[in-house]
Amino acid sequence: MRRRELIDAAIRTIGQRGSLDVTVAQIAQEAGVSPALAHHYFGGKEQLMLATMRHLLHGLGQDLSAALRRASSPRERISAIIAVNFSASQFAPETVAAWLTFYVHAQQSAETRRLLRVYARRLHSNLAEALARLTGRAEARFIAEGAGALIDGLYIRHALGADAPDAASATALVEDYIATKLAASGAPA
Repeated sequence: MRRRELIDAAIRTIGQRGSLDVTVAQIAQEAGVSPALAHHYFGGKEQLMLATMRHLLHGLGQDLSAALRRASSPRERISAIIAVNFSASQFAPETVAAWLTFYVHAQQSAETRRLLRVYARRLHSNLAEALARLTGRAEARFIAEGAGALIDGLYIRHALGADAPDAASATALVEDYIATKLAASGAPA
């Protein structure tokens, strides 16, 4: 219970401050616990940040699994993947700020970099697998790479706040990209 409260507090605190400059003491204060208790559960800031990122990845994975179970065609699977990435729980400002912070932190942390690679590979694999049912494998991988870049780029724009698209607009942009690329390859859009 306390671990989850500290993870939620880490997301809120990063969202409020927008950087990794947050301290365990600030996170503990947001959670309403002592810094000593936070250190007891996580051992330090690095472990708390990694646990927070794993939590976000787990939530994204659960949301995606549920959405994919409801999809009955390859095109519905593609739309489900896109929709989950821009869902209210995933595209919330504090969650987006946390993701951006993890991207920056990955420059210094091998474990954070590894977790981000897992996320990127999973996103690419899910998109490419569904796209390959509509077009050739090489084209599917190419389209998946572009869609993944769009999703990541839209997160960055959202985190920066300047003229950032809302979730519906972001979803529409990625859907339009997919439809355009499928049509250009002769596949059903």
